[in-house]
Amino acid sequence: MSTVQPSRAPGRLAQSREQPFHSVEEAWFWTMAALTARRDGARIVSGAGLVTRPCEPDDVIRCLDRLYRQRRIELQHARIMRIWGERGTVPDPRQPREAGDWRLWTEAMRRLDWPLRAKGIVTGPLPVTKPADILDFPGAGA
Repeated sequence: MSTVQPSRAPGRLAQSREQPFHSVEEAWFWTMAALTARRDGARIVSGAGLVTRPCEPDDVIRCLDRLYRQRRIELQHARIMRIWGERGTVPDPRQPREAGDWRLWTEAMRRLDWPLRAKGIVTGPLPVTKPADILDFPGAGA
């Protein structure tokens, strides 16, 4: 009588333990924290954290790089993302000195959101945007 050996290959059980991010900001802050730790000498090991994520920090950077190569994100966006990512906070639009940074930050986060969702890195609710204004067309019915 033969006994069936359990498979040692990663399967659905391992995948179900992964926790995607709830927002693109959360994914970005996690990425920046990991890159800062790597720069300071830490070794990044997959699956060694308290929460298993569906990606590596380099996966998020690759998405950002692809957007940059497609000219969807400019160097100014990446600079603001790095500065505020290292600080671990979002720029405050109510502060006059941070209003420009906030505009670039929100543009970059909106553009990075879709690629991260397509890869399953972010699965939280879609970002809420204000409804579009309806403008009168000056030539209609005049």
